[in-house]
Amino acid sequence: MRIIILAAGQGTRLRPLTEHQPKCLVELDGQPLLDWQIQTAHEAGITDLVVVGGYCAEKLPPRGARVITNANYATTNMVSSLFCAEEFFGNEFIVSYGDIVYSVAVLRALAECRAPAGVVVDLDWFHYWSLRFDDPLSDAESLRFDETGTLQSIGQKETDVSRIQAQFIGLMAFRGEGVRWVRQIYASARAEADMGRPPFGTGRPLSALFMTDFLQGMIHLGFPVTAVPVRGGWCEIDSLSDLKVASDLVASGRLAARQSVRQR
Repeated sequence: MRIIILAAGQGTRLRPLTEHQPKCLVELDGQPLLDWQIQTAHEAGITDLVVVGGYCAEKLPPRGARVITNANYATTNMVSSLFCAEEFFGNEFIVSYGDIVYSVAVLRALAECRAPAGVVVDLDWFHYWSLRFDDPLSDAESLRFDETGTLQSIGQKETDVSRIQAQFIGLMAFRGEGVRWVRQIYASARAEADMGRPPFGTGRPLSALFMTDFLQGMIHLGFPVTAVPVRGGWCEIDSLSDLKVASDLVASGRLAARQSVRQR
């Protein structure tokens, strides 16, 4: 299994911490977010890592991972960064956002899911969103799945908290035919873009597609995406206030600190 870490974004909401470095090098509990992810991967027995950098990519030392660059990071989004690493897809791969931290248990839950396409979703999202936002619904997106765990909706605007079953954390895996699906969906999106239509009816150009747009496109086209449910054990650092919340979680022991990768 290989992990592809998407870390090309500019991290504007974390300024001034990201004025001269990528978001994934912002420190949580004295350790860069990227090192947290690498350490967690190693503890789960995964040592094959690819980091897709962009903004300040020259600041990304290998840390035991291959580093490639999305040269168009300023005008593209997550899906474009993912396909910069297409040569590394192989027969199975995990995708991780570069601004999240998660426990070994969360990563193992995903690694143990044998579905062709699986995404980690947090069932206890409301409490965490309540720590991050005065109004959790202002940031929360749709996420519904049926009794089999197959996603029905993800990443759409939602006006009713009771209709949100969980939240996507930015961690997913594709295996076997799921890897083929990823390529098929991207080809479909590109074909729509070539005809002058925003892919999947998103209103966004192909270059600006969010990962949730891509996953919703898979669902729309009939490719089953499986929810991998967890209860906490992760955090997202998208803003200075997120960093404060995450630091408090570490201090309280709800997100255990780890020894720096550089000290291993």
